[in-house]
Amino acid sequence: MNEYDFTLKFALPSPDANLDDCVEQLGAAGCDDALIGVGRRGRVALAFTREGETAELAVLSAIADVKSALPDARLVEAAPDLVGLTDVAGLLDVSRQNMRKLILTSRAEPPVPVHEGKPTIWRLSKLLLWLREEKNYPVEEGLISLAKATMQVNLAVELRDADEILQAELRALVA
Repeated sequence: MNEYDFTLKFALPSPDANLDDCVEQLGAAGCDDALIGVGRRGRVALAFTREGETAELAVLSAIADVKSALPDARLVEAAPDLVGLTDVAGLLDVSRQNMRKLILTSRAEPPVPVHEGKPTIWRLSKLLLWLREEKNYPVEEGLISLAKATMQVNLAVELRDADEILQAELRALVA
């Protein structure tokens, strides 16, 4: 079994939900491997350190446990997924300047960011794969698997609001 560190953020059905009750329900449902944050009104964030055969199974089991404790809670985001250079540098234990240099001086085209601006945002899994494959950078397979899993969770969250007919047309255009 491997251990995976990730965060799940949920919106509660009511901004006035009793947070003490929520925390107790989460503990009873198997979320005792998470630090629970309740700083934002109507939201709860769980920083998990969960064991699993795969990153996907660890993340899915955590979501299932939260949903069993708080069935009306709505998943908002999974992390790590959307990252800036500082985030990636922290995960790889290098400086932000080192990460910036790797991207700017590369002959191999880096992954296209999700957002170009200040800050520029990438999908972590794509950036990690690029670093490993194009720059021969040592990146743990477990971190790549986790980033892929959280990306899939966030894509599923985003698709809740999608127009299915338009999405079918768009998939044909961007394929």
